[in-house]
Amino acid sequence: MTEAELVLRSTRVVTPEGERAAAIAVSGGTITAVLPHDAPVPSGARVEDAGDDVVLPGLVDTHVHVNDPGRTHWEGFWTATRAAAAGGITTLIDMPLNSLPPTTTVGHLDVKRTVAADKAHIDVGFWGGALPDNTADLRPLHDAGVFGFKAFLSPSGVDEFPHLDQERLGRALEEIAAFDGLLIVHAEDPHHLETAPQRGGAKYADFLASRPRHAEDTAIAGLIAQAKRLHARVHVLHLSSSDALPLIAEAKADGVRITVETCPHYLTLTAEEVPDGASEFKCCPPIREAANQDLLWQALADGTIDCVVTDHSPSTADLKTPDFATAWGGISGLQLSLAAVWTAARARGHTLEDVTRWMSARTAALVGLDGRKGAIAPGHDADFAVLAPDETFTVDPAALQHRNRVTAYAGKTLYGVVKSTWLRGERVVAGGEFTEPKGRLLTRDH
Repeated sequence: MTEAELVLRSTRVVTPEGERAAAIAVSGGTITAVLPHDAPVPSGARVEDAGDDVVLPGLVDTHVHVNDPGRTHWEGFWTATRAAAAGGITTLIDMPLNSLPPTTTVGHLDVKRTVAADKAHIDVGFWGGALPDNTADLRPLHDAGVFGFKAFLSPSGVDEFPHLDQERLGRALEEIAAFDGLLIVHAEDPHHLETAPQRGGAKYADFLASRPRHAEDTAIAGLIAQAKRLHARVHVLHLSSSDALPLIAEAKADGVRITVETCPHYLTLTAEEVPDGASEFKCCPPIREAANQDLLWQALADGTIDCVVTDHSPSTADLKTPDFATAWGGISGLQLSLAAVWTAARARGHTLEDVTRWMSARTAALVGLDGRKGAIAPGHDADFAVLAPDETFTVDPAALQHRNRVTAYAGKTLYGVVKSTWLRGERVVAGGEFTEPKGRLLTRDH
């Protein structure tokens, strides 16, 4: 007889083998079995029936700027993890900036862990940062359990996190490759950014011209060359330029150890629809044209792009000025990412199995958590998102959980209402009601 304290039933459960009616048995926060829908309930188990709502594995978002400590007026672990839970995300990996201090030494990592410990409504892990002057800190950070290292190839926007030139990129990547770590890269070439037209002002077309596709393409080509030379593991963050896709596909075919993400805003919003002065749409690299978006979707379908993550990068509302040149660049998407991607995916003929693969299974694999996250399968954490995929809602900023309720999705009608989110077999949010924080701090599986 299967051991279980909880049985969660649904006529639609997304498993690694496909979607089916099932009963998920849970004991001690772990999935012990995925049984037929009408299987006998183990003695003493509590039954929760989701009806025809879809049970997905909790999403794993590997690109989140929590900004805590130091810029908690922008965000914080309490609000970020509530927003994530409300959107069906059960694990996030926090970026090493824009917190103060940045996560670039073991001491700084300890500070961040102390701050997060009692505020996390979902599970939280941490990226380290690769800076021009911290090569000696990379292995200690790796040993302390960070999931990899972020680097910028062009200015980051904050002084405490300078970018790497090609020489320092090579030096950092050589060190990281020595212990088979992962380098994740904001790939825009600084020379192309410096020589692009910089007009400033409220016109989105001018901002788009200031962050040209070839800035991404050139940076990605250089990263591929370095990864190939060192047989190193690299990951391209927030791919926006579809022109880089042939380079990436060729590198993958050649055996270069490269993975690639894109973001909900690149898949669901287009340059043509951004109103002038609406800097809630500003991010770097930028939201591009509809034709570019079509190619990103094609690349997701064929595997050139591996996964979809939010790049949740909030700020206070006053930093979102109407001048695109001076406004803070970042889109807040934790709570809306699943619905936004599902709305666009279903219109393009994709399934919830596809969305789960992009936003849960592959993101878990990226950070080495695929043995316990990202799938409804025995031995995995009992992390679930219960979704009503055909229900719609209109985005009201007042209903969002992140600290500064600025959103590029305001007023949009989206498919996919998250009915409840579960962490290790415990419901952490349902109907807008949250439990006390139950999240754990994660370290890389050795």
